[in-house]
Amino acid sequence: MAKKKADPADPKGSGYLANIAYDSVVFGFSGEKLKILLIKYHNTGLLALPGGFVGRNENLNDAVKRGLKERTGLDNIYLEQFYTFGDTARFKPEIMRTILKANGHIVNNDHWLLDRFISVSYYALINYTDVVPKPDALSDSCTWYDIDKLPALILDHTTIVAKALETLRANIDKKLVGMNLLPVKFTMKQLQNVYEAILGEKMRRTTFQRTMLGTGLLKRHEKHYSGKAHKAPYMYSFR
Repeated sequence: MAKKKADPADPKGSGYLANIAYDSVVFGFSGEKLKILLIKYHNTGLLALPGGFVGRNENLNDAVKRGLKERTGLDNIYLEQFYTFGDTARFKPEIMRTILKANGHIVNNDHWLLDRFISVSYYALINYTDVVPKPDALSDSCTWYDIDKLPALILDHTTIVAKALETLRANIDKKLVGMNLLPVKFTMKQLQNVYEAILGEKMRRTTFQRTMLGTGLLKRHEKHYSGKAHKAPYMYSFR
């Protein structure tokens, strides 16, 4: 007999750890713009980061991977835990009460989701053309939004996004190697596009190229010929 899946809307939260949640800041890139994945809760218009809860017999990292696979269909997403949010100001039970009621649930004052939660936050960076986002049972949509045009988010999710972006920018040289944003071999222009999207600023081509070659992160390959030999760029890969 198949094991029954735990239901977060269960008033007692059977099967889940109490007071612990996770939120995922999923950055998406497809060559030009940096986007972020947000969900919109059913019948509320409330927008939030995709998140979830940890099963009593589940590893934290496994719970986050499970949640992202359910919403993106992707395995092997590069994930990094970057901060834990636990300020008392994020405790706003009326928001979860609104979400549950909008989905037809009866919500008593002792419902486990009305309690205070500490959120362990992760970020991921993926090529969003590889993804068909899927809303969960409480959501109407799961959609990409431009990072520089984000709408208002629930609780402290705007702060979580800002912290994730700050962390990504501070570690961009080290982290891009493990993220599947570029083909195995890429041009310097493609790499510059990624940097500019994440850092939110334009960079001089010559300065960028000199800086990147000086990092020792790149291995140069043959030129990519496309019919215009004088414009054929060199190809690179991460060492």
